[in-house]
Amino acid sequence: MYLGKVIGSVVSTKKDESMRGRKLLMVRPMLVDPEDPSKFKPGSNTIIAIDTLGAGEGELVMFAQGSSARQAEGLKQLPVDAAIVGLIDTVSIGGKKTYEAKNS
Repeated sequence: MYLGKVIGSVVSTKKDESMRGRKLLMVRPMLVDPEDPSKFKPGSNTIIAIDTLGAGEGELVMFAQGSSARQAEGLKQLPVDAAIVGLIDTVSIGGKKTYEAKNS
């Protein structure tokens, strides 16, 4: 699993029938900054992930990729490579809280 920040949404009117009604979000993977391990920095790529939890833009999420993504409830038969599987409340690194969601 990986941490990522939701940076946008994707709308596709023509897609595989099994994907109808599914929310797709753009996620930017977040990496621990090697210069300051108490901070995150955005990765260089973006991922389109299926949202199973109701994530919103700007939220820090946990996502799974590959065959692990299809293990989330209701995704076994879908052609997905990434799925949001957790909404992050807090992150602690080395005993120090490095992230806290605004609504926590």
